Amino acid sequence: MPRRYLLALDQGTTGTTCLLFDLDLRVVGRAYQEVRCAFPQPGWVSQDPEELWASSQVAMRGALRHAGVEASEVAALGLTNQRETTILWDRANGRPIHDAVVWQCRRSAGIVREWTGRGLTERIQKSTGLVPDAYFSASKIRWILDQVPGAEERARRGELAFGTVDCWILWKLTGGRVHATEASNAARTMLYDIHARTWDQGLLDEFRIPPALLPRVLPTTAEFGVLDAEILGAEIPILGMAGDQQAALFGQCCFEPGDVKNTYGTGCFLVMNTGEEAVASTNRLLTTIAWDLDGEVHYALEGSVFSAGSAVQWLRDGLGLIRTAAETEELARRLTDNDGVYLVPAFSGLGAPYWDPHARAALVGMTRDTRPEHLARAALEASAYQTRDVVEAMITDSGRRVGGLRVDGGMVANDFLMQFQADLLGAPVLRPAMSESTALGAATLAGLKANLFDRARLAELHRIERTFQPALPAQSREALYAGWKDAVARALSPAPA
Repeated sequence: MPRRYLLALDQGTTGTTCLLFDLDLRVVGRAYQEVRCAFPQPGWVSQDPEELWASSQVAMRGALRHAGVEASEVAALGLTNQRETTILWDRANGRPIHDAVVWQCRRSAGIVREWTGRGLTERIQKSTGLVPDAYFSASKIRWILDQVPGAEERARRGELAFGTVDCWILWKLTGGRVHATEASNAARTMLYDIHARTWDQGLLDEFRIPPALLPRVLPTTAEFGVLDAEILGAEIPILGMAGDQQAALFGQCCFEPGDVKNTYGTGCFLVMNTGEEAVASTNRLLTTIAWDLDGEVHYALEGSVFSAGSAVQWLRDGLGLIRTAAETEELARRLTDNDGVYLVPAFSGLGAPYWDPHARAALVGMTRDTRPEHLARAALEASAYQTRDVVEAMITDSGRRVGGLRVDGGMVANDFLMQFQADLLGAPVLRPAMSESTALGAATLAGLKANLFDRARLAELHRIERTFQPALPAQSREALYAGWKDAVARALSPAPA
């Protein structure tokens, strides 16, 4: 059969999505499978690696079935993933030795404090572009090695493998034949020198992490292997792989330096393409690799917000105030303003630009008249406020104004949030016709490697569904933002780590 489709597998924190695209990048099949998170202690987040893999199989089969397409008709598979989440497994039998430690998890914060206490902060930032934090994989690896009896010695003997979720899923897709990651995911481990583009042996020694654990690092577009025929009924070349935010940046056609996108998912992730220059941040943003297209490396500035959609999930699952996330828009619109109520959703600490793992969530400004509408509005507005925090830092670091913000992710369907974001930034917000930019980016990276199209063609196919223009007076905008900064000051820990 002619191979006329691209399969994109997007393994995320709350679920796995698989989209099947035709060669005009129209979605012809889709499936979604929810995955569970466990919270064994406050600030701890775990997942079952086998469930991540099982959900991936269900989603892939579901997307093909939905489209009525056979695997033999698929030209290439692109994979994208939740980043930093850390898995260690036995090379011999492929079984994880511990639950996955999820990117949001703070259990290894003490390990990072010990490293920074030894004066490693500058060394880490210079090599990896990252702010030392439990968010990244290195301390999670160290924590697992410390907790599982005999793990460190087994790792030194080469019996164990480490991977972020892309690496774990690739291992399973290829039947255990390939242990590899790619540049954008390697850059999130706090072990990878983003300038030399190699694992940093000095940091491995400082952290006591055996090099034998680590995967090969390939370009973002590469021949990663082939999907085992037993999984879907035919082999499929795996030709593109990227961390979710870098995939979304590519899917939004942010190909030029200065292009910016924000993804509103479990967290919020603002990323600016800085081209061939790795811009060093003075405002506690991250310098990272955007992609490596067969040796053409682009860097990015990124601000990571830990809690966005998860704040809405808290309203639903924690408080029972809503049944669906979509209800928040109607509730928010019942109010003419926020009445001074702010939610700082520091459920797992605060990310950029604060980097305070000990911050705690705060609901500020309540009165006796505070109602569920205020909480819904505050939860939505929190994503916009946190985004502006990062935009302000990014403007200072890059010297570039943000002329327009391209957006994607599940929350962008909320018109109230998108308009509030435009108002708060004083800049247009551009919502694409295809809101699932992460999966689109994975598909287009694979298609690029398969020579099915070039970047000019991708730009032609990119469509903006709606542009939200700012309408709020500057004085009102700044007053709202000042209230947010006051609320954050109340949530920060007395002595941030």
